[in-house]
Amino acid sequence: VMGILNLTPDSFYDGGRHATGEAALGQAQALHDAGADMLDIGAESSRPGARPLAPGEELARLAPVLRAVRERMPGIPVSVDTVHAATAAAALDMGAVVINDVSACGVDPELTDVLADRKPGYVLMHSQGRPPDMQAAPRYADVCREVRRFFERELNRLVAAGLPEDRIVLDPGIGFGKTMAHNLALLAHADEFLAFGRPLLVGLSMKSLFGDLLGLPVGERGAATQTASALLWERGVCWHRVHDVAAVRGALRLAAALAGA
Repeated sequence: VMGILNLTPDSFYDGGRHATGEAALGQAQALHDAGADMLDIGAESSRPGARPLAPGEELARLAPVLRAVRERMPGIPVSVDTVHAATAAAALDMGAVVINDVSACGVDPELTDVLADRKPGYVLMHSQGRPPDMQAAPRYADVCREVRRFFERELNRLVAAGLPEDRIVLDPGIGFGKTMAHNLALLAHADEFLAFGRPLLVGLSMKSLFGDLLGLPVGERGAATQTASALLWERGVCWHRVHDVAAVRGALRLAAALAGA
């Protein structure tokens, strides 16, 4: 379970709650205590309509918290959510071990060089468009087929550039340039992506999918997140990027117990 630590003032679920140093460290400790296997720290919002940040502004938010987390909680791995090569390189220097990139190196092509040189863990995520406009009018002839083709192409590109395949995790990008129907199709067929031989990560915690489908406001999507996470575990999704670590871990333990009964 990957616990989300947003340092942004404008993230859709918890924007601004953990933007200051002490609040961020308190949340990092809470996620750790709840059983997070990894922290995913982000300083630039990727919600629909979010404005991009310059790497310097992003790093100014990120660096003090990342350094403090590595000092106070040295045993927990840290992923950094960034699309910028400079931020990724600096984060790896400060002890991050995974780069979680929503753009597949599309925003900053130099990120490929950082990955090839440093060989960190890397979350390869599919997105149609960029946050400012990605939800304007998403279109696919066959969303599952197109995401499979994307994974095949980008895996080949990254491995050819020098990033070992065993460093890469695949994320279909729920909510990133997709309608509710697109998201549901990807979730229903998540097991198809296992054919690439790489672990799957899904980030659907508290997302608008649950608002569109179930009419739930943001603050009431916890049970839906837990249920979906358990169902996805049964389909082979082994990484879950979530806000409420304890609740999702409980749902996953229940799913595992029932599967093994």
